[in-house]
This record gives sequence, structure tokens and C-alpha cells, in this order.
Amino acid sequence: MKSAITLLVLYYSRHGSTRKLAEYIAQGIESVPGCDARLRTVPAVSTVTEASEPDVPADGPPYVELSDLAECDGLALGSPTRFGNMAAAMKYFWDGTSAQWLSGTLAGKPACVFTSTGSLHGGQESTLLSMMLPLMHHGMLLLGLPYTEAQLMTTASGGTPYGASHWSGLNGAQPISEESRQLAVALGRRLAETARKLRGMKE
Repeated sequence: MKSAITLLVLYYSRHGSTRKLAEYIAQGIESVPGCDARLRTVPAVSTVTEASEPDVPADGPPYVELSDLAECDGLALGSPTRFGNMAAAMKYFWDGTSAQWLSGTLAGKPACVFTSTGSLHGGQESTLLSMMLPLMHHGMLLLGLPYTEAQLMTTASGGTPYGASHWSGLNGAQPISEESRQLAVALGRRLAETARKLRGMKE
């Protein structure tokens, strides 16, 4: 019996919008037979880039461990925008993956990215592109959203060809629109379907 395909959904969220996108991506992953989503997050960091939260989160998914990278068959990476880039907490995690980079732990695995912003033009696309950079260095196979997803042509609240996104408004008060939800689910489904195809090519 073949083991399930595990897709890591790794995110950082302050007001809950990026977390909600992660949950929709997980739904898309688990809509594909034989695929499981593993939700993980990272702790906030202080101004001296030390973890500033307890070892175990008060709620939600556990913190990511480096073993999650080795055990996953693919990755969805999400962060809110910080001046057009990923949040420091997420970058801090990736800055500690040199051993996995040297050993090729993630090489050849599919990946996608997602984000949320406080303002409509608050750097969604630049954040998505910046999150791709460490994944490319790790040798991952990057996926976006094709324009066969009709919502890309009509959305006014988020969603890009580079990955799923959401305009959250001040303090994350803006709910995820139906179009953004559908695009997040589609991205998770595409990641899972690609991981299945890659698994089949190897077996």
C-alpha cells in the first residue's frame, strides 16, 4: 500500500488572515485523493530575532520543525506582507535551513506561495516573489495559478498568477472573498495534483 502524500502548509500569521488562507489551501490539498495537508507555523521573533513566544503555541497548529521539511512531499509557504517582503519570523526560519539546503532535502519537490496584505496594493506580488527566492535556492519546483482559474480575471480582492493572496484591511478585518477562497483552494489542489504526478514518475 502506498503511503499518503504529505504536503506541508507552512505560514506565519498575526491577525488570522494568512492562517485562514492556509486552511483553504489545506482544503484544496485534501480534496485530492491520497494527499494530506500538514499545517505548521513559526513563532514571532523579537527585535533581536529570538523567538518571543512559548515553545508550544497557545492555539492552532504546532511550530514547524526541520524534520517537517524532510518528511513533506511538497510545500505551500505563506506570510503576511512586511514592506513588500515576507515577515521576519518566516525569514528567520528559512535562514536556519542551511543544512537542508546543502543536503538537498527539498530539491525536486513542488512548492507554492501565498500572502495577505493590509492594503489593496500593499506588496502582494513582491512578497510572493520574494518568498520564492529561498525555495529556488532549495531546488524546489515552483507553481503559480494559471489563468484557467477564471477568478483571476475577475477578482478585486486578491489572487495572482504568482500565488493566492488576500486583501485583509486594517487589523485583518476584511473577510476573505469567495473568489480569493476559490483561488486558495485551487492552489492547494494544484500543489497536491503535481505532487501526485511527481510521485508516479518516481515509482
